[in-house]
Amino acid sequence: MNFKHLKYFWTVAKAGGVVRAGEQLHTTPQTLSGQIKQLEQWLGHDLFRKRGRGLELTSEGRVALGYAEQIFALGDELEKSVRLSRDQAKTLEFRVGIADSVAKPVAYHLLEPALGLVDRVHMICHEGKFPELLAQLTLHRLDLVIADEPVSRKVGVKAFNHALGTSAMSFFCAPSLARQLHGPFPQCLHRAPMLIQVPTSSVRQQLDHWFNKYQLQPLIVGEFDDSALMNAFGREGRGVFTSPSVLEDETMAQFGVEIVGKTSELVEEFFAISVERRITHPCVSAITRAARAKLFAL
Repeated sequence: MNFKHLKYFWTVAKAGGVVRAGEQLHTTPQTLSGQIKQLEQWLGHDLFRKRGRGLELTSEGRVALGYAEQIFALGDELEKSVRLSRDQAKTLEFRVGIADSVAKPVAYHLLEPALGLVDRVHMICHEGKFPELLAQLTLHRLDLVIADEPVSRKVGVKAFNHALGTSAMSFFCAPSLARQLHGPFPQCLHRAPMLIQVPTSSVRQQLDHWFNKYQLQPLIVGEFDDSALMNAFGREGRGVFTSPSVLEDETMAQFGVEIVGKTSELVEEFFAISVERRITHPCVSAITRAARAKLFAL
């Protein structure tokens, strides 16, 4: 197909006639008519029919116009995305998914190094359920998924786990609730109001075993798949809640809570999951380096 002919057809259709289109394209109506006639011969259908002094599209012409609209719209997008002037900085798009079970401050500290690259970064963050984010990753709609569990081979998703680090878990509560707890940690948690993760989370599974080990039976007030919402309830004194120990100072300052205790028997792991076995994306490389060298200091 000659795309110059398609461009002439598209312009005539939008202008409503060859005279107006010729003025826009700075060419004669005869030239336009000849070019469109060649396109019609190539397609095997008339694209216009006369209507009074003007032209109207045939049914085949309307179909062709729809495709032409898409073709030239994509051309405009290509020019905007790829063509850069000499003094225009390159922008690197980075699409990342964050599992809703990952604490928001952890997600921020993990992602922040990507914004420190020499190239300007346009970060697009999506929060959601881990399986849904993995599906988007395999469709190449995401460059990376941040999660607190690895992708399992049983899932059947071709993706690779890049371990970022681990953190012990700390228990927090509002000062008003802390005054009601009795005994040393962890015995003070027995019969205490508790805010915990949903049963499907990796931390919750560890918590259940840990409670059984120490014969603790806390009063479960609420179960959450969003750590930010759980922390908000904890701030209001509704129950004791857990958060990664690497965030102890930040959690106390942000929510005005106290540390009840900490244990290395409960560990939260963090992973960067990508379709790359060997990391090549600059943002993913920056994230993994900073996490291992600073945040978790593996």
